Amino acid sequence: MLMQTLKFSRQPLIPRAGTASNPNMNQATALPTRAAPPTSSALWPGLMLTGALTVASLYAAQLEWVHHMGISALTLAIVFGIAIGNTLFPRIATHTATGVDFSKNKLLRLGVILFGFNITFQQIGDIGLAGVLIAVLMVGLTFTLAVQLGTRVFKLDKQTAMLIGAGSSICGAAAVMATEPVVHGQAHKVSIAVATVVVFGTLSMFLYPVLFTLLPLTDHAYGVFAGSTIHEVAQVVAAGKAVSDAAANTAVIEKMLRVMMLAPFLLILSGILRRHPHNGTPGAAPQKAPIAIPWFAVLFIVVSGINSLQVLPTNIVHTITIIDTGILAMAMAALGLRTHVSAIRQAGLKPLMLAAALFIFLIIGGYCINVGVMHLLG
Repeated sequence: MLMQTLKFSRQPLIPRAGTASNPNMNQATALPTRAAPPTSSALWPGLMLTGALTVASLYAAQLEWVHHMGISALTLAIVFGIAIGNTLFPRIATHTATGVDFSKNKLLRLGVILFGFNITFQQIGDIGLAGVLIAVLMVGLTFTLAVQLGTRVFKLDKQTAMLIGAGSSICGAAAVMATEPVVHGQAHKVSIAVATVVVFGTLSMFLYPVLFTLLPLTDHAYGVFAGSTIHEVAQVVAAGKAVSDAAANTAVIEKMLRVMMLAPFLLILSGILRRHPHNGTPGAAPQKAPIAIPWFAVLFIVVSGINSLQVLPTNIVHTITIIDTGILAMAMAALGLRTHVSAIRQAGLKPLMLAAALFIFLIIGGYCINVGVMHLLG
């Protein structure tokens, strides 16, 4: 009996042509199998690669001309990753892919959680109710406009539109990275969204100081305007300091309010995507997706709360933020390594056109919202 059982177990599970298939057998083969966790020996080569790109990006970000342009280490990491990913990486992917994917997924979530140490709830009181309302309106309206314009006008897929919208409405590359696990965006779509942040965020650093000389804004009002509409934190600092230290301080606080909205934004987005899942099969009935709570976003709020209590010494918090920058840079480098230039080229100009439309809204619409809210509550 045992030999017969063993002999039967060696038979192929796929039925031969012309024979009836066993429903139970098909059902068994359809069951998902859980992959074994990667071993440390499989992780290290890829982690060393993303780590090396991170060190290079951190060093390059400290160069005077790079720092003056407000280009962050995160942006440089994905640029370096794309460069290596389309030249050297395909030759060594067999040995490094496991660690690269670990950086792209696990380290990304860890980096978003630790990003909470950059924020305190006390910053809400420093900017006032007007600043809070402006930040809420800018995040909500910009993201909604991105999805509507992206999918209806520019005919982009919803993932790309949402990633570009997240980067424009909240905090640039960090928001794009945090949104990727929720929308399940592909690497090249993340890279496209980050590229739009670089292009228009860099442009804003030079344009906003010029706008200050043309618009009737005080240093405080300019700071709120810049902080509520410019993409990256580094770009906000650069645009603020070009006017005054007071403008830069106000701009950074307003910007931090937008960053604080990252976690509730991800929770709301996850709930919306669950209620309205995208079904790519024509004529198929939509199926409600399972509950998917982005726990890293919840932990982001928890960490922000801990940081608000000021229970940790300042030097420790500063060290954690430095480590977190490195972790996020490793995740960005991994995304770059997994990005194919051909996929970006195939996307064409439509993502840039969407980002340009959002950039115009951030300037004109953002200025009108700032003036209107300040008039009502200021």
